[in-house]
Amino acid sequence: MSKNFVEELQWRGMLHQSMPGVEDHLSEAMRSAYVGFDPTADSLHIGNLVPIMLLAHYQRCGHKPVALVGGATGMIGDPSGKSNERNLLDENALRHNQEAIKKQLSHFLDFESSDANAAVLVNNYDWMKEFSFLEFIRDVGKHITVNYMMAKDSVKNRISGESSNDGMSFTEFTYQLVQGYDFLHLYKEHNCTIQMGGSDQWGNITTGTELIRRIGNGKGFAITCPLITKSDGSKFGKSEGGNIWLDAKRTSPYKFYQYWLNSSDEDAEKYIKIFTFLDEAEIDDLVSQHAEAPHLRVLQKRLAEEITTMVHSKEDFENAEKASNILFSKSFKDDIKTLDEATFLDVFEGVPQFHMSRSEFDEGLDMIGALSAKTQFLKSNGEARRALKENSIAVNKEKVKEDYQLSSDDLINDRYVILNKGRKNTYIIKMV
Repeated sequence: MSKNFVEELQWRGMLHQSMPGVEDHLSEAMRSAYVGFDPTADSLHIGNLVPIMLLAHYQRCGHKPVALVGGATGMIGDPSGKSNERNLLDENALRHNQEAIKKQLSHFLDFESSDANAAVLVNNYDWMKEFSFLEFIRDVGKHITVNYMMAKDSVKNRISGESSNDGMSFTEFTYQLVQGYDFLHLYKEHNCTIQMGGSDQWGNITTGTELIRRIGNGKGFAITCPLITKSDGSKFGKSEGGNIWLDAKRTSPYKFYQYWLNSSDEDAEKYIKIFTFLDEAEIDDLVSQHAEAPHLRVLQKRLAEEITTMVHSKEDFENAEKASNILFSKSFKDDIKTLDEATFLDVFEGVPQFHMSRSEFDEGLDMIGALSAKTQFLKSNGEARRALKENSIAVNKEKVKEDYQLSSDDLINDRYVILNKGRKNTYIIKMV
């Protein structure tokens, strides 16, 4: 084996818990390990990146990764940390989501390799859909006691937690059995001996190792990674707009890049180990550079570059970087024209806008009208005149006086004019 997988996880801060003997087990031969992904959307989000990176490092260490799309379990809902059951997906939606997820995983995993450790994608719906309820409780259910299932944290927390008023449905209670059976099935059919996941999955994974012991007369192993937290206590993977998705149509590459770029120093030092393939020496060097000049944000910039390039592309990273720096560009007017409209709107998200017809604009718009009389960006014409006298008004980042008249030459992408009052106040006039 090229690298010791467990040691790799340890220095990266990606190992929470592992079963005794797993390191010896991995050192003996190439092993298969799986991670499950929820297919209830046609995109993964950055909360899925840690288990994805687990599989990616696993393959890079010479072992065989198995990505399981939980078509069957995704229809039930995992009780750990969640209070609501999921909606039932029809099979067409499930297959569509599965293909979209495989495409995203292929940025990290090699499914096409001719090597023995090529990644594999499986869907538990394929082996669960023909399994009758009576067969399941006869062949699987009888091997695990209710006492054993009740002792799991995921069950105890749901029953005694805040949502205990609603109780826990039988469907959710059986989730660990269904997930445990997946592990048994993969053990039998794919010689898969390890399941990996977040630390909240330990109980479900060990139900699988128990089924392998009791039904398969074999030995399965569990490896979990810590759940990612942010240093300020807010939820990792969320922004004001909700999840940060891996699909560019759901979260633009610019917003994706910005999420990582805006990490705190403490988080960036942690994330660069978890979410990149940079080696220990290179990361140590970046941490040292960052400590010497934190204002340069070396860690955040490199983290954002690595992960945006990996999830999207080098070109998407370069465009996102350019868009991030555009407000400080010396050739602002030329550079801003190179942005596509979606990225332009991302850069100026939340900036006050005034919509104006092109014909009205072409009739002539002076600076008092642009700042106040027509747009009400500033409270009064008097305030507009004072700002113009103080030389604090810019059109597309170029300072102007009161006698300036806006024309079609000022339109960016034939639609927008950007006005600034000082450094902090930005306004946009948009042609409609």
